[in-house]
Amino acid sequence: MKYLLALLTVLALIQPGMAQNALPQTFLDGKSVVLISNSPQARPLLSWEALAHEFHPALVSAGGDPIAYYELESVVISEEVQAGFATMFSKRMVSSIVILTRKANGNVTLNIGPFSNNKSMIPTNGMWSMEAGSIQQLNETLTVMGQSIKSKNLMVLEVPEFPSGANATASAAQRYLNRNPLNLDVFKLGIPLSGSAGESGYLNTFRYDLLGKSEESVLAEQNAEKNGLQAIFSQLYPHQVEFLTVPKTDAALIGERIQFVLMRVEAREADLMQNMGLATDNLTDGDRIVVKYYIRFLVRNELYIGPVWDADPDWRKSLENFLNNLKIK
Repeated sequence: MKYLLALLTVLALIQPGMAQNALPQTFLDGKSVVLISNSPQARPLLSWEALAHEFHPALVSAGGDPIAYYELESVVISEEVQAGFATMFSKRMVSSIVILTRKANGNVTLNIGPFSNNKSMIPTNGMWSMEAGSIQQLNETLTVMGQSIKSKNLMVLEVPEFPSGANATASAAQRYLNRNPLNLDVFKLGIPLSGSAGESGYLNTFRYDLLGKSEESVLAEQNAEKNGLQAIFSQLYPHQVEFLTVPKTDAALIGERIQFVLMRVEAREADLMQNMGLATDNLTDGDRIVVKYYIRFLVRNELYIGPVWDADPDWRKSLENFLNNLKIK
């Protein structure tokens, strides 16, 4: 009876429009990497690694070959780190990206898509998706699905593995420059608003605190963010700026005389400093979550973090610090 109910759940929750509600063929025919975003408010309290251990047997039962597990937040910490992970996944011939999101209320969402072999990781539409009220319900549903699935994945791992992402972060660190860019007075500075990061930023929308937000909610946040940003820039930045509300390619931005783009990352301070090639010896609390701004020079794809470390938990304070430090010669 329990499995029958789980099967009915499958039919109810799988996204409409998927052919015969089948799992993606790339998932059944090749290796997968699993990215987990786990809310610290969810109960029972589980680390993302513990969640992986609970999830792994069911994913294998459903026909998958998950070869590596990572915390989503550590992968999307910046475009540069994300590109480094993509290179790693390409070398391991990954064919699918599996994303497990556990929200604060305990609900879980599973998304599976083909690996794009570039820093975007996944397509911006056509993801296979299903939801459940708990990880246990999701596991039961996947187990039932696996009973009627023919998978080509035969030699699979019995337990989840958590490979190091050091190579991905190390390659990103080499591109950060601990100084200010030149010619900010000549070209416009593009300022992306929430939701305008482009294809490479789409992966970030699967975070537990962002997944499922409505378009109206995103637009309202953009307007509030833009008002706050305009107030700060009008006081502290004397050059031209342009707010970016929709994704644009680098070529399109350059064609509009935007050669610099303001970038924002939010993560544990020690992780950010290490990813940017900086020493963390003087940190008093490396675990605090901070916001850091930097500038990407599109023509050379150089990343300028400024001459002084200026991250702060308050994004407004962090931005004010960064803009003031742009005046340092």
